Amino acid sequence: MCRTGQEPGEPGTGEDMAATDVAFSALLEDSAEELYEQAPCGYLSTLMDGTIAKINSTLLEWLGLSRQQVVGRMRFPDLLTVGGKLYHETHFAPLLQMNGEASGIALDIKAADGQRMPVLVTSKVKSSDAGEPMLIRTTIFDARDRRAYESELLRERRAAEEARLQAEADRQRLQEALAVLQQSLLPAELPTVPGLEASSHYHIASPDLLGGDFYDLFPLGADRWAFFLGDVCGKGPQAAAVTSLTRYTLRAAALHDPDPINVLTTLNTVLHERYASGEARYCTAIFGVLRPGSDGVSVHLASGGHPSALIQRADGSAHFLPTPGGMLIGALPQAQFTPASTRLAPGDTLLLYTDGLTEARVGPERDLYGDDALHAFTASVPPAGPKALIAALTGLLTSFDGLDDDTALLALGMPAPLPIPASEAGTKAC
Repeated sequence: MCRTGQEPGEPGTGEDMAATDVAFSALLEDSAEELYEQAPCGYLSTLMDGTIAKINSTLLEWLGLSRQQVVGRMRFPDLLTVGGKLYHETHFAPLLQMNGEASGIALDIKAADGQRMPVLVTSKVKSSDAGEPMLIRTTIFDARDRRAYESELLRERRAAEEARLQAEADRQRLQEALAVLQQSLLPAELPTVPGLEASSHYHIASPDLLGGDFYDLFPLGADRWAFFLGDVCGKGPQAAAVTSLTRYTLRAAALHDPDPINVLTTLNTVLHERYASGEARYCTAIFGVLRPGSDGVSVHLASGGHPSALIQRADGSAHFLPTPGGMLIGALPQAQFTPASTRLAPGDTLLLYTDGLTEARVGPERDLYGDDALHAFTASVPPAGPKALIAALTGLLTSFDGLDDDTALLALGMPAPLPIPASEAGTKAC
């Protein structure tokens, strides 16, 4: 009968106890000699010169040798491969001599048929009561599974390293291709405009992504020049396709009718019709026409949802050129765009930029840089023309830690007249 709630065969039952008694009886019947000979590892004892004096059956079976061939005839290094013999002489034996033991040494033993078997060897010197070394006892463990596991790990590590190198090479090629494509969406260099100074900069936030920012400056004829700067929504190949379509549309529309409102209206129609049946694609942009003169540059522009242009005056002041109410380009079939006009006197600079600049994250709180900070920075920079202003803004962008978006900059202005040296002024007065 079982105790209440106890099933037959559970630990502690009569059947279980009987099985345990049988197992203990079998263990007690093992002799020390049998335990030595049939151990799951190799045992051997050698004299201090390495001559094998005793070896168990397990190790003999691994070696494929008889006891008569080994005992008294071979030394422990004779069981090792060439590399193992060298390691035994230079490291293993000196370590035994100094410390009296050596543990977990990875070696290879050589069987009679020439096969190599990886093993882990542990040896300890037995000394007499007087402290004199008498013999060396050695235990040898089969390390074939361990070696196979290590080899597999090594293969996986090599495969992972090769995959990493291949990925880096692929990424490098991709970055190079993206850089070439990005450059194809921007003018190689700005043209030289008589009576006008122009400068630009494009900051790439990530070499792995195509940005959608764009700008250009090109002639219209009759001493007129067109310029534009904008930002396509999104990144990647799709954004690049929209950028390319936008640039060529703006150029073609400006040659047909350079009025800024009409140019942006044409672009809105093209983008909306092109992407009306699929994923909506739109952009923001400022398009303008300027005419340099002897006493200044007249500027007429229109904005479609883009940040207002900023003007740095020759007297050191700065202000935005408001264009409120301009709508995104391509989002709706009909869109309203805001015109604005100004005149750049000698030393004045007109700055156009994308929102990657004002939406940069700065400071420990990672706040937006913002329009006010840009206004204050521009007012703090000495009015030395478009190139100087772009250089200052480039340094500003470099100082940002949180610049997550591409940024395009375009500055246009009339150079200030060079100051007349005092010596020349005196000569003219005479």
